[in-house]
Amino acid sequence: MLRVWFGDKENAIYNTSVFFKNRYKDEWITDEFARKVISDVDHSEVIDANCIQSPVLGNISPLQLSGGVKALILMKHLPGKVFNASNCGDNCAKWILKLGQEQDFTINLFHVMDFGGGEFDIRILNDRKQIVHNMQEFLIAGASYLREEQKDAR
Repeated sequence: MLRVWFGDKENAIYNTSVFFKNRYKDEWITDEFARKVISDVDHSEVIDANCIQSPVLGNISPLQLSGGVKALILMKHLPGKVFNASNCGDNCAKWILKLGQEQDFTINLFHVMDFGGGEFDIRILNDRKQIVHNMQEFLIAGASYLREEQKDAR
């Protein structure tokens, strides 16, 4: 199940690009999940573990993928780590939900990500008892906890 913490989270990884650079493995780039995410989010094609064909940039290395794609690949392969999903655009939301259906992992957010109009199950960790099932419930939870985060920051 996908778990979300709104606001700052101890031990969360905020700089996914640096973390990715130092931790990714070649086989992560060529697996089916990465190929689909790279195609959908970055509109690029994996040629091999070291070469991705971008329609804008030409041949690029995995280090030149978008921050959202890097974060998604890390979430898939390191589900025990907490990644800041505010580094991702809303175009990553469906992939985060898909991963949440396949494995348990936690993200933190500093905004209310748009998970679309469908039904889903997301556990809000700010209140471990709360599971939200749609965007309206998620929006209410996010607004509440992010508002508290702003008050604490003052």
